[in-house]
Amino acid sequence: MRTTKLLPLLLVALLAACGKSEAPKSEAPKADAPAAAAAAPAAAPAPVADAAADGGKGLDVFKKTCVMCHQTGVAGAPKLGDKADWGPRIAQGKDVLYKHAIEGFNGSKGAMPAKGGNPSLSDDEMKAAVDYIIAKAQ
Repeated sequence: MRTTKLLPLLLVALLAACGKSEAPKSEAPKADAPAAAAAAPAAAPAPVADAAADGGKGLDVFKKTCVMCHQTGVAGAPKLGDKADWGPRIAQGKDVLYKHAIEGFNGSKGAMPAKGGNPSLSDDEMKAAVDYIIAKAQ
């Protein structure tokens, strides 16, 4: 019984350590940014439905941080594309899923570490990953 209580804590600790392996990327200067801005009219960002809609950011975050658990189901994580497992979660609404992904969550089926164990991720990056996962489960 004691082992079953410690396992989720050990998995969360492992995930927290894993998420820190990526070095921050430096952004290259954008020499032609003003010209590009003048050429394209500003538009309100659309909700992310798939990897292409967000320029692949959700997929990128998924591959670097989320895949370890959500590809295999580690620690009770719902697997990518599993409609039966994701359905009730998606029904709670995106705001709940964003909150759980960003702040972490301990539920009856498993644990979700804050930001997937990678504290260097921004809230927007986590939201893009959640949007990607939701799109794959619908």
